[in-house]
This record gives sequence, structure tokens and C-alpha cells, in this order.
Amino acid sequence: MGVVDKLLSRRNRFPTFVNRLIDSIAERPTSVLGRLAARRWGAPSTDDTTPVSAVREDAHARVLIAPVNYSGQASLWARALEHVQPDLAVATMAIEVPGGFAFPTDLEVSTTIYHNGARWQRAQRDAVSSFTHVLFEAEEPIFGRLFDRDVAREAHYLAEHGVDTAFMAHGTDVRLPSGHQDRTVWSPYRDPDLYLDRLERLASLNRKILEESGRPLFVSTPDLLADLPSARWCPVVVDPAAWKTVAKRSDGPLRVLHAPTSALMKGTHLIEPMLHSLHEKGVIEYRPVRGVPAAAMPELLSGSDVVLDQFRLGSYGVAACEAMAAGRLVVGHVTAEVRNVVESATRMKLPIVEATPDSLESVLETVAQDPTIFTAAQSAGPDFVSAVHDGRLSSQVLLDNWIRRSSGSESEDS
Repeated sequence: MGVVDKLLSRRNRFPTFVNRLIDSIAERPTSVLGRLAARRWGAPSTDDTTPVSAVREDAHARVLIAPVNYSGQASLWARALEHVQPDLAVATMAIEVPGGFAFPTDLEVSTTIYHNGARWQRAQRDAVSSFTHVLFEAEEPIFGRLFDRDVAREAHYLAEHGVDTAFMAHGTDVRLPSGHQDRTVWSPYRDPDLYLDRLERLASLNRKILEESGRPLFVSTPDLLADLPSARWCPVVVDPAAWKTVAKRSDGPLRVLHAPTSALMKGTHLIEPMLHSLHEKGVIEYRPVRGVPAAAMPELLSGSDVVLDQFRLGSYGVAACEAMAAGRLVVGHVTAEVRNVVESATRMKLPIVEATPDSLESVLETVAQDPTIFTAAQSAGPDFVSAVHDGRLSSQVLLDNWIRRSSGSESEDS
């Protein structure tokens, strides 16, 4: 279990006053305690020369996507937009995540500079004011503490300077735990040990900000439309060519891979005892993966027959798309509502084999006995990813529902 998983699962064990203190610091960054907490990031060097976001000035529209770049998605959306419409110039900026995976981005800013670098914050504000469009990710501020971490104030400031803003929600930033509990019995928010107060308040606050903004809203996974129905689904992007592998069934036990980024949220503890049991019986060869860099995943996928995705949220994301692009049989729990959203938007069925923690053992035993039963689903994966998740559809969603609406660009798609 990772650090975040441990914190989420243990907060309910803290005394009430401790939880209230932690939440107060997080929710009131300008308070005395909030300012003291910010000092943990350190003070920037007086000779720091961290650059600011920049993009070519001759572009018809100049777009910034910031500041989280989860799973490298901001960068992939940026490059896809520039490919589809060459008269755009798109830049990305991300806050450094110490100890996390490093995904490519045009500008990475250290946590010290982002939180406490007043000079950089002002310079970044001035630089971004010259862009034509800004896409805020996960309702996180782009200028650190300059506007007291108030995203609505940042968006208002940019609007006053002629910048067209929009918002991209990614997950827990808008997913209301109380609502998700009703959508699937496997919801992680049903866990009695999970501390939900902060998550519920954060999602409620962010949803209020988004609904009152009057700006175009997007979500990166289709399940989030249940929380933000006025938004548009902008699919996550993967490079199909980078994940293409030869899908060849091994002669031995079924090779099963599970590589959760968050074991708690993906339900690893609900399925792993059964997986170890099947492994010991020789039915499968179970391959748990933790903390592996993204660059190593294509090789791991090439040595697998089945990839287990997530079993709690009722949706799918980047990891499932990578596995489908690799031609692997992907198994996970995706609700009927999410499958309907995907089919309605793409006219294609999602080729992820349905299984819950209760039914997964039966599914794996069936595949092990006769792999041809799911051949159609497996072979549909690469085509589905190429059609839905290679960046073209995502670009059209952003262009048609935001960028072209205000920029007046009529360039033909390449």
C-alpha cells in the first residue's frame, strides 16, 4: 500500500481534532497555520532562474494546459492538438512531484518555487496573461499562492486580461463519495476505514466553482459525467504505436498482470488473495507490479496474457488503454452506465471484459481453459484505442467545445 493509500485508510483512526486541524490547514492556505505549513517546501534561492511558460507568439491560438499533467495527459493532449490543428501552439506546465513518476512536460516547476517563489509566481502570471486559452487541470491553481490558491480568482484575473479559460476534472477533485457509493457496490467510498469528510468537501467545493464559472468543462474519464453532467468527456490519450506488442498466448499457465497506481482505489486487496490461490494451483502465473516506471511497462505487457485493471471505481483509464493498445485481454469492473456513455460517444463497445471481485475467479478460470472465448474482445482493443484514445477525438472535443468557439480558427484538420 502506498503512502497516499495508507493516509486515506488511517485518517479515521485519528482523533477528531487532529483531522479538523489537518483539513483546516489544507482548506485555509492563507491562515497562520496554512502559511506555516507552506514553509515545509522551503524558501527559493535568491538567484533562482526558473523559467515561465512560453509558446510561439505567431500562433493563431496559444494554449496552456496546467498544472498537474497526471499520467502525462496534458502533454499528450497538447501534442495531439498541435497535430490536428497546426496553427495552434500548446504549452504544458506541471508541478514537480517528489518521488513520483516523471512525465514529459514543457515546464516543470519545483514545489518550492511553485508554493513560495513569489518572483516566479508573478512572472508566470504575466507570461500566461499573453496566452489566448488556459485549461486548468483538477481545479489546481497555476500561480501557486499568488492568488491565495484560489482558482476562481486566477480564472477571473485571466479573463480580465482576455484569456479564455476552461476546466478539466480528473477524478477525486469532483467525484462525490456519497454519490459514488450508490453507483457501484464495490465503491471504495463504502470502506468504513476511509476518511471521507475532506474528499466530500473538496469535491463539493470544486463542483460549485465549476458550475459557477460559466466556462467550458471537461472530464478525462467517462464516469465523471455522473458528477459533472454539464461537462464533455475528453478521452485520455495513449500512443498506440508505443504500446503495440505481439499478442501471443504462452504454453504455460495464464500470465496475469496487475499494476495498480493506487491499490486501495483499484481494489487490489479484494482480488489478490484469490490471485495468489490460482497461482499456487497452477491456473495462472500472477505478476503483481508496483512502482515500475512507465517506460518499462510495454515489455511487461508483452509478457502477459491478461491485464487486470480496476475493480472499484466502475470505470477505466490510462492503464487499461495501454493494455488494450498492446493487444492484451483487459478485465475490470466497468458499470453499465459508463459503458453506455462510451458507446453513445464513440459508437463502439468498450472491449474490457466485465468482472467484479466476486466473479473474477470464474472469468480467469474460463480464459485459462479456453482463451478463444474472449478473442473478439482482445482483438478489438487496439482498434478501439486507435479510434478513441489516440488524441484525435480528444482534440476535436477541446476544439469544438472551447478553442474554436472563441478563437475563430477555421483551419482544416490534418
